[in-house]
Amino acid sequence: MSAEPQLPPGWSQEGEDPILSAGMSIAMQWRHLGTDKLEAALKALEPELRRQHKAVMTRLGMQREAADRKERERRSELEACERQERRSHVRHMADLTVGAVVALAMLGAGVYVAADAWWLATLLCGPSLLALVKIFVLRRSDPDDMKFVARTARTSTNTAQQAQGPPPAV
Repeated sequence: MSAEPQLPPGWSQEGEDPILSAGMSIAMQWRHLGTDKLEAALKALEPELRRQHKAVMTRLGMQREAADRKERERRSELEACERQERRSHVRHMADLTVGAVVALAMLGAGVYVAADAWWLATLLCGPSLLALVKIFVLRRSDPDDMKFVARTARTSTNTAQQAQGPPPAV
């Protein structure tokens, strides 16, 4: 009798499932024992198998909980990003609306006062209009823009004072 376990006819270890092969080799080693000894060995092995099963189930449960927690965190992060994008969009639309209202109001006021105070109409419809629209719509203001607006306002005011002449004496 050889020390190597003999397999049943038609059973080959090559290309087979390793668990089945290991089980078959164990069964081949125990085949010469009687059923009473095999039953005693299996009963002695049962508590250990139960502990292993319980450990495996606990580990799987913990892995499932960790995966669920990660999924909830991912969803929470996505929802936070979506809320941030929504707030950003609402703010941008509000800025566009305010910019449009300011531009229309300044244009309307410039047209309304053009007949009486042309210099004021140039202030309302000129570079100051463009600078304010740029601030509201583009959310950006360059120092050169404000300097240009101030210079234009000064020029317009000086021109208006020269055209009116000196104030009347009281």
